[in-house]
Amino acid sequence: MGRVSQPLLVLATHNQGKLSELRALLDGAVPGLDVNTQVVDAGAVGAPDVRETGVTFQENALLKAREVAEHTGLIAVADDSGLAVDVLGGAPGFLSARWAGKHGDDQANLDLLLAQLGDIEDPEHRRAGFVCAAAVAVPGGEDRVHMGELSGTLLREPRGAGGFGYDPILLPEGETRSCAELTAAEKNAISHRGKAFRALIPDLVRLLAERV
Repeated sequence: MGRVSQPLLVLATHNQGKLSELRALLDGAVPGLDVNTQVVDAGAVGAPDVRETGVTFQENALLKAREVAEHTGLIAVADDSGLAVDVLGGAPGFLSARWAGKHGDDQANLDLLLAQLGDIEDPEHRRAGFVCAAAVAVPGGEDRVHMGELSGTLLREPRGAGGFGYDPILLPEGETRSCAELTAAEKNAISHRGKAFRALIPDLVRLLAERV
């Protein structure tokens, strides 16, 4: 087994919330793996920001995982996620983060989507869901991708101060609170990203066990 301080797995993001979630899912799953030092984010190992040139969540997640794995020589995990609205034929989809034109402008994206659906009042016609693809890639080796979804209904105005992106306007099935009104633990338990990462864990455990 290598030194505890040596990274073994890199998450292709600079988002510390995603890193904490992945560490929590892996904690205790792989004997000998120190999740606090051996599971790191892209910034910790100088991994590049990868352009999302794919046209599906799966393609973009795999693109990021493969490129970061090759650049770092580490097993890499990446995800791509977004909101799919039924009456928009699944849009914004993989364009969710740049729906209003500028990547990452959450407020502009949310405002534009609400305006586009402004005349649609029937909740059944405001069905939507978050979708996430989570991928793992081994340098020069195999890769895997798993999907997770969270279905619900779009509210007519934002509610809640938590989360990010479209969280304030998605009311999950069976809930009376928006995603932005849930606690982090409540959201992770039902979220598209949590489901996708949990589905990926058996692959990660197997691949990491070969290196620990």
